[in-house]
Amino acid sequence: MGVQFGQDLPLQRPDETDSRAAVFVPTATIKEDVLNAVRKGAAVVGFGNHDHTLTIYYESNRFSEPTLAKWEQKARKAYERLRDNLPTTSKMVCKLDNFEQIGYISNKGITIRRRASLDRWLEQSEAQDSAPEGDNVAFAPPPPPKKIVAD
Repeated sequence: MGVQFGQDLPLQRPDETDSRAAVFVPTATIKEDVLNAVRKGAAVVGFGNHDHTLTIYYESNRFSEPTLAKWEQKARKAYERLRDNLPTTSKMVCKLDNFEQIGYISNKGITIRRRASLDRWLEQSEAQDSAPEGDNVAFAPPPPPKKIVAD
């Protein structure tokens, strides 16, 4: 089941008024070159374009950072790059049939609507231990800025 264009698929980059983006996993029919770029176990987030393609940002923890061990940490990192339009090589525009939408991500957290598809992707990637514990992952708010006190 690929992405159905126009069926609750966000159609723009997240911003202040609508911070929601889609969360995807590759389909069984994903093109090999797209899968090689994304890499197994990656978290993929993005939005639909008006020409019926997807803009996706992904994080696969290529450099084995300990802060990106869990799938939801990878998703948050990819989402922050997407939201802030940061320069990265971990993004692409591709056809809808390469990915299946499994939920949403926003500033507040991740909502997974198709858990079986996420579990299938992580199992294929031999990354089951990185799966989130539940279908709703809340993000902790950032710590408040430290006050500088002059002595």
